[in-house]
Amino acid sequence: MAKKTEQETTGMIKLQYYRSMIGYSKKQKEIVKSLGITKMNQVVERPDNASTRGIAAKVPHLIRIIE
Repeated sequence: MAKKTEQETTGMIKLQYYRSMIGYSKKQKEIVKSLGITKMNQVVERPDNASTRGIAAKVPHLIRIIE
């Protein structure tokens, strides 16, 4: 039996970019872009782990978590 990797056991999380980053700091814009988000209302899937949730917690006013 093969061992499951951390990504397989934790699953994926969907993040939606729902509010414009115009007027926010450069650091917050970089955080959104680091998730691979480029367009409004775009939904991306990322591994559900502590680092991804921490990134999403930095910009909760711009990104919505869809379970």
